[in-house]
Amino acid sequence: MSDAELLQGPLRAVHAELGATFAPFGGWEMPVSYAGVVAEHTAVRETVGVFDVSHLGKALVAGPGAAEFVNASLTNDLGKIGPGQAQYTLCATETGGVTDDLIAYYVSDEEVFLVPNAANTAAVVAELAAKVPAGITVTDQHREFGVLAVQGPKSAEILAALGLPSDMEYMSFVDATFGGVTVRVCRTGYTGEHGYELLPAWDDCEKVFRALVAEVRAAGGEVAGLGARDTLRTEAGYPLHGHELSTEISPLQARCGWAIGWKKPEFWGRVALVAEKEAGPARKMWGIKALDRGVLRQGQTVMRDGAPIGETTSGTFSPTLKVGIALALIDSDSGVGAGDQIEVDVRGRALRCEVVNPPFVPVHTK
Repeated sequence: MSDAELLQGPLRAVHAELGATFAPFGGWEMPVSYAGVVAEHTAVRETVGVFDVSHLGKALVAGPGAAEFVNASLTNDLGKIGPGQAQYTLCATETGGVTDDLIAYYVSDEEVFLVPNAANTAAVVAELAAKVPAGITVTDQHREFGVLAVQGPKSAEILAALGLPSDMEYMSFVDATFGGVTVRVCRTGYTGEHGYELLPAWDDCEKVFRALVAEVRAAGGEVAGLGARDTLRTEAGYPLHGHELSTEISPLQARCGWAIGWKKPEFWGRVALVAEKEAGPARKMWGIKALDRGVLRQGQTVMRDGAPIGETTSGTFSPTLKVGIALALIDSDSGVGAGDQIEVDVRGRALRCEVVNPPFVPVHTK
């Protein structure tokens, strides 16, 4: 896809004004960094950062029985939550792979708002629309709302300074107003820190974003881009679709079995996933921490005593730990576990690494 074909969010001009560097991601032109990835990453871990992630998808399932339909389609059990709560869930394939992972916002029995990944929104909407019963509608609202993420130890202070609600349980949401515009405030995020995601209307994003930026900078924080978002989520051990999850990588392999309502009688991919659970997944996601200097990246071969046993799915330098880290799918029959030493083929050099249980750093979401 050429630069001219890339989609742009509602704040492209604002990011340019703030000095952002840009790169393509999921079909969108995204701000990668402003002050630098390490500075932005550290701000989120120690103070606060604000991200524009309006490229994320949005879709609405509405009508009598909407929640029941979503519950019979996606993996997690909506029956465990109620109105005003959100849930991480998966749109699985019939073979047990994953079309996408997403957040479902339970508005009411007749309204479920979904936030899938940018590149997979059309596929999720199409699958739901193809199976929806009469009386329920599935609407792609990708460019009707923005998504602004405020993440870090001071995130609650930022929202309070703007008169927005912040005292809510993790994975809950409320609809509020700011400066006369409606904003859905969610206690969610993708960094491993206490945080919020704000969903204003697309055309109201600039007003809300500029106010957030002013408060974040006053608190000693930073505007953050896609680069810091990736290092933060990797340290937290969070999967990214296309890396740790895909149509070829199951939720069980990606350690997302907790997001499956195993007791539900029905959801897409149930037969294949139950069979995989009973047999045990053939491979499993592990964390890898470099013991020697070297750069870990996606697609590198993981070895034990020179024999291939897996492949890295994401890799980066950890600004928090000051070492190379990666997530990797490792064969279950290799017998590898936490604390074991393995090697990763980095451009023909066997880099010594330690296997760890993700996350790499403590998670403070709740």
